[in-house]
Amino acid sequence: MDIKKQFTPQDKSRVKLEITIGQKDVADFYQGILQKYAKTIQIPGFRKGKVPVNILEQKYGEALKHDAEGDLINDAIEKAVENADKYEKPLAYSQAEMEGTPVFDPGKDFSFTVTYDVFPKVEFKKLEGFEIEVPEVSVKDEDMNRELEAIRERNGLVTDKEDGAPAENGDIATITYFELDGNGNEVENSRRDGFVLTIGKSLDAYKLDDSIIGMKKGETKEVEKKYPEDYEFQGLAGQTKKFKITLDALKKNELPALDDELAQDVSEKYKTLDDLKADINRNLQLTMENKISTIKTNSLLEKIIEANDFDLPESMVNVELEARWRGLADRFRTDPAKLEKLMAATGSDKNATFNSWKPETEKLLKSRVIVETLIQDREISVTPEDVDSEIRKIAEKAGVSEEEVKKHYADPRAKEYLIDDIKEQRLYDQLLEKCSVKKGKEISLEELLGDK
Repeated sequence: MDIKKQFTPQDKSRVKLEITIGQKDVADFYQGILQKYAKTIQIPGFRKGKVPVNILEQKYGEALKHDAEGDLINDAIEKAVENADKYEKPLAYSQAEMEGTPVFDPGKDFSFTVTYDVFPKVEFKKLEGFEIEVPEVSVKDEDMNRELEAIRERNGLVTDKEDGAPAENGDIATITYFELDGNGNEVENSRRDGFVLTIGKSLDAYKLDDSIIGMKKGETKEVEKKYPEDYEFQGLAGQTKKFKITLDALKKNELPALDDELAQDVSEKYKTLDDLKADINRNLQLTMENKISTIKTNSLLEKIIEANDFDLPESMVNVELEARWRGLADRFRTDPAKLEKLMAATGSDKNATFNSWKPETEKLLKSRVIVETLIQDREISVTPEDVDSEIRKIAEKAGVSEEEVKKHYADPRAKEYLIDDIKEQRLYDQLLEKCSVKKGKEISLEELLGDK
């Protein structure tokens, strides 16, 4: 098929594609459609596959032209973008939009215009001279103690609490709850049965765990919750809600002693508690270094975005928001549709949530675009020797053998992620070399990791 095409960049990372197909190719394509249907369609009075083309046209002419038009448009777009670069080729999740209503006539040239989203193009004006600030952090005894306590909790023995015992911090509770309206009636779609949480460490949006303290198994009570204006779940921010809660079951976690036996229970590689502590310290140091590195690169990317701002295609943002919505549903152990109903019961909705997420989501996507563009522009590559060297570094930092690390990256997808990480780190090293990094205020490791 011989086509004429023209790509014209539009605002917000969109492209207009104008296509014209010559009359001969249009006619040939249409004849191909007719022949296809003539072989398969069945009309009374004719054997299957023996329907004359003129009879077929008389009976189904308009429908056949409509099918031919749709197929021809799809084929022409596919051919037009076949060798196009990423700034002209439609994104996989972008739906092309037709401009106007094209007229299909096998006896004439066929022209049509579509617009669609493409990968954003960044015109870099500044990539050097930024000042990056990172906090001062060190691993302290309280960080080690917190990790040891978490290990004790994970290795605890969970048993039922005796009847009549009050719920306390650290207990594992199973509750049924629902929201109450102004008249004391159950709000539709707000009921949760058999909801399990650890008191003091709840991840539910309503933060009901502190209301459970002191309750006994089988007890039901009504509570009122006031949520601050800056509450993390925007649908609840500044609101007051009433709930009815029933404590269905209550368990306690009996913690083991902090000794060599516990260390051996955690892993056979530990012989003593000191072995476990040494490994914890190494992991905390590695976590701290990785977090500081992330802060450094995120700060750098934010400054690059500020100095070289650009528009993102709408479809790219929407796909990322939908992925985040599915992740939130997983967090609450439900599906996206049920989550939407739950949010509606809180007075919020999916659109409001998306709007609150959008600024951070756009920042994340712009960072990805910048990194991908610069890696390609600078032709940053990774050799097998580079991968082996990185595996040795990972093994040394983690205190494990190279073979263990290699097993982890034996999966092709995992190895591809490692290669991407190496490319990104090389890019960051190049960029940070042209920037100044200064020490910020001193904070705790807990603050650094966002746990406080």
